[in-house]
Amino acid sequence: MASSIGMMDSAYFVGRNEILTWINNRLQLNLSRIEEAASGAVQCQMMDMTYPGVVPMHKVNFDAKTEYDMIQNYKILQGVFNKLKIDKHIEVSRLVKGRPLDNLEFLQWLKRYCDSVNGGIMNENYNPVERRVKVGKDRNLKCPLKSSKSLQTNIMNNSGSGNTLNSDRTSGAKQFRSSGAAESETDSSVEIQALSKEITDLKSAVNVLEKERDFYFAKLRDIEILCQIPKVENALMSVAVKKILYADDAKESALDEAQEYLDQTLNAVEAEAETEDRLVQN
Repeated sequence: MASSIGMMDSAYFVGRNEILTWINNRLQLNLSRIEEAASGAVQCQMMDMTYPGVVPMHKVNFDAKTEYDMIQNYKILQGVFNKLKIDKHIEVSRLVKGRPLDNLEFLQWLKRYCDSVNGGIMNENYNPVERRVKVGKDRNLKCPLKSSKSLQTNIMNNSGSGNTLNSDRTSGAKQFRSSGAAESETDSSVEIQALSKEITDLKSAVNVLEKERDFYFAKLRDIEILCQIPKVENALMSVAVKKILYADDAKESALDEAQEYLDQTLNAVEAEAETEDRLVQN
């Protein structure tokens, strides 16, 4: 613990610009503010560069914007710390707020730690862009907009050429076209109204889901805070609860592992108590 404190004291002398340069050079990023690293993704990739293969980078969300998504990144990072037996508690609730000083202090510690592992030498074989790339994610979102603009352009061009070619037609044909255009506009208006209502309904549903998510997440966060109290941290139930809270794989329940831990520990305690009883009776 003393060495960890000493490391942190030395790291306080590293300035904001030096930290940003360190991140940008190693990870090929272009951060201009410390708060831009508040999502925890940068920290995960720094550990990935320092210990190749230890961080499950496919789970790290570099597009994290909400506190919930950021916390998932920090859970991955805490899991890596636990796996490597790094004695460092992450103040997640403060970091996700994006306050510059809190994030600077943590990045100062991280730089000092990474430099102590590899002597400050960059891993030349590490490709940071390749490790975090997400193929086709933004491309698919932009295509519909381009198609829509092309469609509108074609409609406008066709309408213009139609007016030129048909300018000498009879008034009856013009009335027919006007009627058809009016019907088309009416249909479009109805469709727009229907889509607007659908969007409103979807927004309302998302709002309800977000409130429900925040409600249950707040409960989990309260439990996590209680488990981190020094007097409780090593208690039997606290350890079991942490196994569930910090489980990496969202598809598998960690309940079995926590129950197995409780069973094994309780059995060991009971066996020790029985042994003490026999000794006392003898």
